[in-house]
Amino acid sequence: MRGPADHAATGNATAGPAAAEDRTAGGAAGPGTAGLVSPGNGAPLRACGPGLLSDGERRWPVVAGIPWLRTSREELRRRAVRRIEEGDPDGAALVLLADTDDWWDGPAPSLGNVRAALRAATLREAVTLLGMGRVGAYFLHRWSDPTWLAVLALTARHSPGRLPVLELACGTGHLLRELQLRGHRDVTGIDVVFAKLWLARRFIVPGVRLVCADVTAPWPLRPPGRPAYVACHDALYFLPRKEEVVRRALAYAGGGGVVLGHCHNSLVNGPAAGLPLDPAGWRALLPGAVCYDDADLTRAALEGTPPRSRGAGELAGCEAMALVSIPPPPPVYGPLSPDRPVPGRSLRPNPLYRDGLLRWPGERWRDEYGPAARAYLPDHVDLSPALLADARAGQLTPQVADMARRRVLLDLPERW
Repeated sequence: MRGPADHAATGNATAGPAAAEDRTAGGAAGPGTAGLVSPGNGAPLRACGPGLLSDGERRWPVVAGIPWLRTSREELRRRAVRRIEEGDPDGAALVLLADTDDWWDGPAPSLGNVRAALRAATLREAVTLLGMGRVGAYFLHRWSDPTWLAVLALTARHSPGRLPVLELACGTGHLLRELQLRGHRDVTGIDVVFAKLWLARRFIVPGVRLVCADVTAPWPLRPPGRPAYVACHDALYFLPRKEEVVRRALAYAGGGGVVLGHCHNSLVNGPAAGLPLDPAGWRALLPGAVCYDDADLTRAALEGTPPRSRGAGELAGCEAMALVSIPPPPPVYGPLSPDRPVPGRSLRPNPLYRDGLLRWPGERWRDEYGPAARAYLPDHVDLSPALLADARAGQLTPQVADMARRRVLLDLPERW
């Protein structure tokens, strides 16, 4: 199945345009900027004014608390910095929200729509105004698709425990939210598209650290100095220079764990996008990894059982696979396991159901996810008032738990 589309110490600045650009009034750049380094020159980034960071040569914008540290958009950086200098953070947001990754082939949203998105009341309204098309449908209905169930099963089997978490290509923060709901506090997400992170900050996971940067360039994040958990789901097959990305992930993890989910298999014909590898190619990126068939992970989430790891010879026919650098501990499926709802959290009917009937969000979503999703999403549901009341109250009765397992009931962001 396809996914959406993706240190030296600072010295005194020398004279010239770069140094002139760096001179600005002091002030804080906002939370979540400590410990960052410049992807341009590797120097520590320091606050140099409200909403600005400096590496001694150039300044970088911080918008909505999100440091923007892309290396391949120099003119965009300058424009955003200029808006912040002028005291117009909304103008800087307009500049950055219109940017996309190199895979996006849809039309750009109008300036008026992007401006309206800044005031959007819900996630779905903002996604529509930003013109995110099929990528927007993916994020809006991520909680329902079979690849998300695979993420939950894989995370339940290989939990980060108490390790700090870094998610690469985190999108709008679905996994970060699930971890935060279960008590994980040291979580960071990095993605190349500012609009996705802005949606995460505004609607899905407001309290985590988010950084806009390209993981195929030098990372702006210092390793935490202790073992960490690095995850990348439904995205690595889009990236060039996969070896560099995984090498940096292993170095950042420092003996913790690296989890690569939903890696497309180039041996299987289908509508796979991006730059997939065959199973041997994926395994070469993470030698000695524990491997899974993605379809097995989805079934494990539905059945509440541990997924079975697969040997090299068993993966040739899988559509997508997952790899983990550390062996799993004995399975522990407690009330805060990622493949189960959090007790006490209000659950709502899946928005895919209207008047009790399953309606796909579009032909592309239906064709991509529908065949597998029909294993757990019935064509018609009749949810009684009593069941809905229990769901709203977070009462995990057997009936509510069953509907949640089948994704008929969901723990959605409040302003979905």
